[in-house]
Amino acid sequence: MTPFDLPYVGRLRAVASDDLEMMLAWRNAPNVCANMYSQQEIALSEHLTWWDKIKASNRDVYFIFEQGGTPLGVVSFNDISAHQTAFWAFYASPEAPKCTGSRMETITLEYCFSQLELNKLCCEVLKFNTAVVGLHKKFGFVEEGFFQDQRRIGTHYASVHRLAVFASQRANRRADFLPATPSETTS
Repeated sequence: MTPFDLPYVGRLRAVASDDLEMMLAWRNAPNVCANMYSQQEIALSEHLTWWDKIKASNRDVYFIFEQGGTPLGVVSFNDISAHQTAFWAFYASPEAPKCTGSRMETITLEYCFSQLELNKLCCEVLKFNTAVVGLHKKFGFVEEGFFQDQRRIGTHYASVHRLAVFASQRANRRADFLPATPSETTS
């Protein structure tokens, strides 16, 4: 998988085997885990078994997001279909600087519509994660559905927002999110 660079935003590169423990540490961090469907701590053996399945899949792609050569997060495309649709998710390192989520969203949208040539990119967000719902909407995602008590998390049920962005809509707003100069990335 060829790395995908977006000037002044960052880079998506393939996950290497020596990234797996770092990914797991980020995923098990309390502030990351709290926003996942599966909130239990994941053991290294489970993680490695999961990774073997992902590597064998032709419908799932995972990247490390980097800025200036520093790994800052994970971006995934899942259930990539022949209908030019996919789901995506991301999480940042607990030590990632402010605005990492926006940078990851910017590069993800560029990658999915220019490289994967998707027509539609979907995501699901737990109801209480209002910051991420707002982030997606800022980038042009629209709410396609709201599923009450959709996922069991521990002893409770959580509701889920389903959002999507379309290639045709994104093309009209693309310039709003692409910085032209390094100075535009400092805000």
